[in-house]
Amino acid sequence: METPEFEEFDPASDCDCPGCVRERRLPTPAVLPGAVGRPAANRVFVIAAAAGAVLAAVPSMPAVAAAHGPARPGDPAGDEPDTPQGGEAPLHGPAGGPAKPGTGVEAPATTRAEIINRAKKWIAAQVPYSMSAYWTDGYRQDCSGFVSMAWNLPGNEWTGSLDTFGVRISRDQLQPGDILLFHNPADPQNGSHVVLFGGWTDYTHTYYIAYEQTRPSTRRQSTPYAYWSNSTHYLPYRHKGLADGASGAQPSVPGTKPVPFPGASAFGPGANNAYVTQLGRLLVERGGRRFYTSGPGPRWSNADRRATQAFQLAQGWKGAGADGLPGPRTWSYLVEKKGRDIPPAAGTAGTAGTASTASTASTAGTAATAGAAGAPSAAVPAFPGRGMFRPGAHNAYVTLLGKQLVKKGFGAFYATGPGPDWGESDRRAVEAFQRTQGWRGGTADGSPGPETWRRLFS
Repeated sequence: METPEFEEFDPASDCDCPGCVRERRLPTPAVLPGAVGRPAANRVFVIAAAAGAVLAAVPSMPAVAAAHGPARPGDPAGDEPDTPQGGEAPLHGPAGGPAKPGTGVEAPATTRAEIINRAKKWIAAQVPYSMSAYWTDGYRQDCSGFVSMAWNLPGNEWTGSLDTFGVRISRDQLQPGDILLFHNPADPQNGSHVVLFGGWTDYTHTYYIAYEQTRPSTRRQSTPYAYWSNSTHYLPYRHKGLADGASGAQPSVPGTKPVPFPGASAFGPGANNAYVTQLGRLLVERGGRRFYTSGPGPRWSNADRRATQAFQLAQGWKGAGADGLPGPRTWSYLVEKKGRDIPPAAGTAGTAGTASTASTASTAGTAATAGAAGAPSAAVPAFPGRGMFRPGAHNAYVTLLGKQLVKKGFGAFYATGPGPDWGESDRRAVEAFQRTQGWRGGTADGSPGPETWRRLFS
C-alpha cells in the first residue's frame, strides 16, 4: 500500500472572509464632504442609497467568530465553494447505470492510511468536478461523492447523510482521514461542503491540509481551520468503521481477532496516533520497558524505534528487517505473542548480547548498542508533562529547560532569561535542539516531549 504523504501547500488567491468579500463587492466610496459627525451634501445620500441597494443584493452571511482569518497571500477568492452536490445515490457501474439498487447503512471497516490513499488517487487523476457524472470507481464527482469514496462507503452520500456514517469529535481530536462537514439546511444543494482532513501543517493548528473535490478538479492544499468561509459551521467527524475506533486502537485481547497491521504510515517520525501507543504497550509486555522513560504514548519517539529494533533483533532479523520500524511481520509477532521476548539488559557491555541465538556477533553487538542507548540516565530529572510547556505556562520547569538549552549551546535564542514564562524563545530553542537530533515535521515542533527531555538532560 502506498504510504500517504501529508505535504504543505501554499494556497493561491485573496482573503475571502465575509468582511473582505463585501468590500470587494461594494464600490469604493469617494471622500465625503462636510465636517466629521455632520450631515454631508445631498450626493452623500445618493451614494448611501446606492450602497444600501448593493448591500441588499448581497446574500446574508452568518457571523463568524473573527472578522478575518490569518493573513496569508493567495487565499482562494469567492464566498462559498462552487460545489453544488447531488443527493444520495447508489454506486454506478461501467455502463453508467446503478451498480446496485441503493446505498448501504453500515460504515465498512477501513484505516486512516487507506482513506488518504484513496483520496490521493483522485488527486493524481485530477478528477473533474461534476454533480451528475460518476468516476470509474462508481462515486459521484462532487464533494460528498469524494468523501464517500475516501471513506469507502457503500454508496454515494451527501452532506445531509454523511454524519450518519461518522461520530462527532472535537478539534483537538482531528487526525488524517477525519472530515470537516458543513451542511446548510437553508440551501443544502448549493450552500454545503465537506472536506477530508489531511493533518495539521504546523504546531499552531491554525492551518491544515484539506483534500477536497471542488472546481475545476480534486485538490489538496493548506487551508485555514475550519474553512475559508462559514468556518464556525464546519463540524469534525470520524469514520465509524475506522479500525482504531473513535477513541483509538484497543489492545489485543486473548480469544479475539488481532488488530490488523495499520500500515507503515502509522509509525515513524511525525506519527501521532493510538497505534503508536499500542505498539509501545506490546513492546513493554515483551521486555521493552527499559527503553521508555515515560509512556508509551501516541507520539512516535526514538524510544519506540529502539524498543522495536531490540524486538526485531531478538528474532534474529538483520538489515532492513531490524530497522526499528514495525512492518506487517513485526506487528503480527507482537499482537499474536509470537517469537522471542526482548532479553533483559546485562550492563552496558552486553545489554542485548543474547538477543537471538540465531543472530551473528555483529547483530548482537548492534542490539547491545540499542539497549545501552535506551537505558535512562539516573541524572535525568523526571519529565513533568507536556502541560508545563504550553503558551501561558509559568513554572520552574520552564526555567530548568531553558538553562539546559543554554548549556547545550542554544542560548542564542534568548535575549533575556531563560525564565519561568514559556515563550517563543523557548519554543525556537527546543525546535533547534530537536532538529540537531535529525527530527523533522511533527517531531521537531518546538514542544518538548519525554524523548526531547531525556536527550536534553542526558
